[in-house]
Formats: sequence, structure tokens, C-alpha cells
Amino acid sequence: MYKDFFEMEHLPFVRNVPPESLYESPCIEEALGRLHYGADHKMFIVVTGDSGCGKSTLIRKFVDLLPKEDYIFLYLSDSKLTPRWFYSGLLMQLGLEPRFYRGDAKRQLQKEIEILQGVHHKKVICILDEAHLLEKETLEEFRFLLNYHYDSESPMGVVLVGQTELWNQKLRLQRYAAIRQRIDMSIVLPHLDRAEAARYIASHLAYAGGRQDLFTDRAIDEIFKNSSGIPRMINRICEKALMYAAQQKKRLIDDQMVHYVTEHELLKGGEAL
Repeated sequence: MYKDFFEMEHLPFVRNVPPESLYESPCIEEALGRLHYGADHKMFIVVTGDSGCGKSTLIRKFVDLLPKEDYIFLYLSDSKLTPRWFYSGLLMQLGLEPRFYRGDAKRQLQKEIEILQGVHHKKVICILDEAHLLEKETLEEFRFLLNYHYDSESPMGVVLVGQTELWNQKLRLQRYAAIRQRIDMSIVLPHLDRAEAARYIASHLAYAGGRQDLFTDRAIDEIFKNSSGIPRMINRICEKALMYAAQQKKRLIDDQMVHYVTEHELLKGGEAL
């Protein structure tokens, strides 16, 4: 309802903003460069960050930026993923009927990747999201899969994406040492600072069209304080503030309005009612 009130062409703080219109902070820009390098050299990369800090945004931009004629992207996101279904999921995305046994499916995948690389000159990138929820047995499959040609080369690029506990509660532990030693690159996404939060809001309002000066400086201070610089929380607070402003027929959002919606429409843990 606020879209018409503020004469916007698009909703600014929703999840389906096109990748090319998403705000790119200096950290995201650096991470994209490192991911591109890692993909080109078929590296094993781990991306971590707190919930809502932009991991999915980063991966969307990463996939969108790389030339599709050179790369094949395989994506899995399943907290209950087992080694057998790991291979099945990848093979089905390649249009193949997976073999029943894990070892057979692994060899089937390796053979298909060899064909894609040697015959079709494609680089395969496997992205596994929500990796912090996976069991050790499933994470170990990456080590086994990357044990290829006596360690002389990697068959594909691998990107593990997960919340901070992927490092803190799993990979840093001694029992994950064999996996950790194979990681070529670690990317950690921080919270936005105050200046970046302001640019983030401005970027999304620019995408929406209409006026871009809808939030006062003190309103942005309040948004930053209550969001802790987490993009997902910035989205929620801005969305609630725009809805409230439209209901009140207010064309400008100040700090008092932001304070009201955070007190009345958001729980302390950051989850919307």
C-alpha cells in the first residue's frame, strides 16, 4: 500500500530485488572479486557471516556476474542433506539419473565433470548453502570429492556458505582438521557500518523510484542502532516504517516513527511479529 503513496515503481526492501540493483558495499565488492578468482581456479571457499548479513545476496551477485557460457553452477540448500543425496542432488541438476550407491554416484559425478571440462570446456561450481547445519559426514564428502588425480588438480570449485558457527562450532575444531586443511579461501561478511547503512537505504530507494529522501538523518541513525548494521533487519525496519508512514499520511520518516515501529512491531530478537 505504501508503494502508491510514495509513488514508487518497485518495492525497495524486498528479497527479490534484481542482483544488478542490490547495494554493493566495499566488503561485498572485495568478496565478489575473491569469489571470481576462486571460481576461475576451482578453489574450495568458505563464506560465513551472521544471519542476515548478505550471504545470499553475495551468492546471487556472484552467480549473476560470471559468464554462463563458461560456468555451470550447482546449488544445494538442505539442512538434512546426506552424502547419498548430496551426489544425487548434483547429478540431477546435471540432468543425469543418479546411481544408487554413494561410491557409484561419486564416480558418475566425477566422470561427468571430466566431460564438462575436457569436452565442453566448462568449469563447474558447486554452492552448498546453510552449510553450518550439515553433519560432519556430509562435509567430509567435499574432501573425498576433491581428492582427485592424486591432489594434482581440483575437479570443480566448491563454495560452502553458512552462518558464523560453521567456523566457530565446526571447522575450527580438531575433528574437522582434514576438511579445514583443504580450504583455499575464507570470506567473512561483517555488519554494515553507519555510512554503509545509509548508502544501503539510498540504493534501495533509488531502485524503487520516486523520492530518495524519505528518511531523515536521525531516522537512519535509529535504523542503524536497531538493526546493528544487519541488512535483513534494515529491510524489515524500513518496510515497517514506510507502511506506518503511509498509514499516517506522512511523506517524511523521522526517528520517532522508526522508534515507534521497532518498539511496537519488532521483537527484541529482531523477528517481525
